[in-house]
Amino acid sequence: MDRKQLFTEVEEVLQTYCEGCLIKATFRKEYGKAYAHKFCITKCTVGERLKKYGEQLSNA
Repeated sequence: MDRKQLFTEVEEVLQTYCEGCLIKATFRKEYGKAYAHKFCITKCTVGERLKKYGEQLSNA
C-alpha cells in the first residue's frame, strides 16, 4: 500500500469512527483532553488500527 492510499484510509477511519465519538467526548469533558487522547491511543480498537497505519507510514 502506498502512502497516499494509507492517508486516505486513515482519513476514512477518523471520519467514520472518531468524529462524534461519545466516549471521547465524555472522557474529554470529565477527565480532560489528555486523558481522552491517551484512551483513544491505548485502549480504543480504532486507535490501535490508526497506530498500525502510522507504523506502515513510518516504514513506507
